[in-house]
Amino acid sequence: MQVDYIIVGTGLAGISFCEQLKANNKSFIVFDDGSQQSSMVAGGLYNPVVLKRFTAVWKSTEQLNMALPMYKTIESRLNITIDYKIPVFRKFASTEEQNNWFAASDNAMLANFLSEEIIKNTNTAINAPFGFGKVLNTGRIDVKTLIEAYKKDLKNNNQLQEKGFDYDVLQVTTSNVIYNKIEAKHIVFAEGYGLTKNHYFNNLPLVPAKGELLIIHAPDLKIDFVLKSAAFLIPLGNDNYIVGATYEWKDLSNKTTNKAKVTLLEKLKNLLNCNFTVVNQVAGIRPTVKDRRPLVGQHENYKNLYVLNGLGTRGVMIGPYVAQKLYNFIENGVPLDPEIDITRFKV
Repeated sequence: MQVDYIIVGTGLAGISFCEQLKANNKSFIVFDDGSQQSSMVAGGLYNPVVLKRFTAVWKSTEQLNMALPMYKTIESRLNITIDYKIPVFRKFASTEEQNNWFAASDNAMLANFLSEEIIKNTNTAINAPFGFGKVLNTGRIDVKTLIEAYKKDLKNNNQLQEKGFDYDVLQVTTSNVIYNKIEAKHIVFAEGYGLTKNHYFNNLPLVPAKGELLIIHAPDLKIDFVLKSAAFLIPLGNDNYIVGATYEWKDLSNKTTNKAKVTLLEKLKNLLNCNFTVVNQVAGIRPTVKDRRPLVGQHENYKNLYVLNGLGTRGVMIGPYVAQKLYNFIENGVPLDPEIDITRFKV
């Protein structure tokens, strides 16, 4: 079999690159063994504002301009719904935070994203005496539905190998790569935390961070917005909500822990005045990077090997953006932004 590309991984990075290939009529095959859970358990929120400091997310406008049309294209092609438009309400802890919000909303970088109105809390199920600030142009991607539908479509088109990738089997020549009986011009590694086992790129400073989420049932909460405080709550419908998220750097298993559950429950108790029950708990390992920028680029010695990784906690926004940058680098020779190029770690 001959293809233009082999892709390793069908998380947000891998899917985003597949979409670039589809848009440009490139042939490809994908390997994924389902071992990486970070995309599957992601909250899926796209939010252009860092709500801890009221600052703009890096290249947020460019990211949204790439991401939202891509998800719309996928929805149409696969006949699914994954993009749910929903505002984010940031709970204020003090009058000082309200003042900081007003100051931030005057910033030209944030004017399109922050409402100047302070929203009074009228919901007795929420403890928010100082009210909320409303973030605009936000929403949630149902990442689990996206990945499941996308993999099913790849499988139906004979483009998915549901097995692990054996790096030792890969043969690299000056003109192509060969993996078993598959010949490709290029290979893109988008395997998330699995990159740590990839001897071609495991020198990169990927920092795995375990994250856990709860799903709660709260019939008296009745909110139609994402609520952000010490934790975030994302409505799923039928009075169910995602609650997250935790960060853990030592335990790097995909197993859920009571420690994370207790941490999230404590945050909820300070936020909610209503009863709720925990109906599920999930865990996954996020591929993060110390400088909070993704890992994109070409292998130093093997010029047809590439990496697309390190999307961190904002994968639904940044994945499509960096996938396009990598595609244009490979196919059109457009230089990568130094902030995302892996060569930044070789200085």
